[in-house]
Amino acid sequence: MVCGDIEDMNGEKCKNCDKGCSKPKVELYDAVIIGAGVIGCSIARELAKYHLKVLVIDKSSDVSQGASKSNSGIIHAGFDDQHGTLKSKLCHKGNHMFRGLNEELNFGFRNIGSLVLAFSKDEIKLLDELLENGIKNGVEGLKILNREETIAIEPHVNPQVYASLYSPCAGIVSPYEYTIALAENAKQNGVDFLLTHEVTDIQMVSNDTHETGITSATGNHFLTRMARFGLAVRSKIVVNAAGVMADRIAAMVGANNFYIVPRKGEYVLLEKSQGHLARHVLFPVPSKIRGKGILVSPTYHGNLLLGPTSRGSEESCISQREVLKLIITSARHSVPAFDASMAITSYSGLRAKSSRNDFIIEESLTTPGFINVAGIDSPGLTSSPAIAQLASELIRGALSKHYNHQVQANPKFNPVRKPIIIKKTEEFKGTIDNDDANLNIICRCERVTEAEIVDAIRRPLGGRDTDSVKRRTR
Repeated sequence: MVCGDIEDMNGEKCKNCDKGCSKPKVELYDAVIIGAGVIGCSIARELAKYHLKVLVIDKSSDVSQGASKSNSGIIHAGFDDQHGTLKSKLCHKGNHMFRGLNEELNFGFRNIGSLVLAFSKDEIKLLDELLENGIKNGVEGLKILNREETIAIEPHVNPQVYASLYSPCAGIVSPYEYTIALAENAKQNGVDFLLTHEVTDIQMVSNDTHETGITSATGNHFLTRMARFGLAVRSKIVVNAAGVMADRIAAMVGANNFYIVPRKGEYVLLEKSQGHLARHVLFPVPSKIRGKGILVSPTYHGNLLLGPTSRGSEESCISQREVLKLIITSARHSVPAFDASMAITSYSGLRAKSSRNDFIIEESLTTPGFINVAGIDSPGLTSSPAIAQLASELIRGALSKHYNHQVQANPKFNPVRKPIIIKKTEEFKGTIDNDDANLNIICRCERVTEAEIVDAIRRPLGGRDTDSVKRRTR
């Protein structure tokens, strides 16, 4: 795949050609996935369950560098996605997969439930509409609570609350830890990753059965080129999971029958001292303009999260001070008592909203073997495991149709990925400057040990810089 003196991200020399060769060898994959966010990594892990040669390419130096690390980490119940859309079907299905996924991958998931807060009689009508839509989508346990019932389970909510829609199946995760877990497990099971490589061109090239040993019904396969060192890889299938860049990637093969309209979402994160002020994910009633609105939610690790905004390019003139004021003011309408001076950071991400206003998961009609998994905005995180299953079906179907490749299950697939951080009990005797790496505390606030940091570096797709180690160890 690469020249002999080029190292991959694990520091290993290329084994496909002799050191010092002047021309890169071109390796054949069953599927190349472009994008190492939560969608690309979910698909990679799903494909690892089969006898397939899979490569994930991303221009960033680590997985989960786009919207996958800059979102709310909410596992949505699925009551507000328009019935009949892909979003409504895959959100509900994905929600029910997270408990089992967490048991296998140990990324951390809590089922805490959510409340949509209404502050007037008029807004109760919207709760009724959400309830009805949620029932159509198959969401279980939905119930409208009055003021007293709402305050009883959420004591710090604005006492002016009129009613709420309660959903018991919403949850929270750390989104980048979830993505890292998916990628590590995919890597454990044989998926290749090529990071810091930006795709610059994709071509359809004639199939050479003498060189590749394959026969294609279309007579073609894909050659994916990258900017770095002029590398190229061949594949039977290309999966476009490139997030906000998905329309540009699709345009490379003429499969761009959609376009991406990025919307910026900004958040404020408060200290753990504020985390107790919300027991559930708290939403205002949604609107067509602001979407789900400014939520207030505990994070998986116990902080308090406020946000996000939803801004298009036409609203870019708003100053950062005005954005933060908007978030804080809107959040106070739901939970008045938080201390904004306890903010420890703010961050933003770009939602890859599509011109179709729904998920796009399909094989291109004009370019056989090219599969778009695009326009994955909210609830993309929640839907990710269900999206991966659907994409896997499309990929295996395309391999069968175009290459007569009957994909077999991988009996050696190991679904288990051990956690990086070991939960500390009261019996934990760790100290600073301890000679035992398992007891030598490097980070006091999270009680992260030297051994855990070393593990974060050495494991599959381990951290390669300070930021990537921080993500893996909080």
